[in-house]
Amino acid sequence: MFIEIDFNSDEAIYMQLRNQIILGIATSRFQEGDMLPSVRQLAETIGINMHTVNKAYTVLKQEGYVKVDRRRGAVIALDVDRIQALEQVRGELQVTLAKASCKNISREEVHALIDEIYEDYEKGMDY
Repeated sequence: MFIEIDFNSDEAIYMQLRNQIILGIATSRFQEGDMLPSVRQLAETIGINMHTVNKAYTVLKQEGYVKVDRRRGAVIALDVDRIQALEQVRGELQVTLAKASCKNISREEVHALIDEIYEDYEKGMDY
């Protein structure tokens, strides 16, 4: 398992670890059912505290990327409902983006709109 941690980054190490694992799932380096290294093993490999790895695994579990089995440890276990929801959103986005393309709305403009909408969500705005 290849994990890059930037010890000079302002981002918390457990979040970097979480993000690296999510990227691994997204790029198919990790598949459904793959076992992640034990907390102790990964901590030693990267040179970080075991509690930091444990925190990353806990966040990944809460977010539905892994399940923790007492015998097997952390295992990639994507939330099937979430995968189905993503496929539905993908289909809807394809139509929306096709409409935008027909109206000469650029990729950059679409990205800016998405960022704006997500920022509103993070601020707690109601729609």
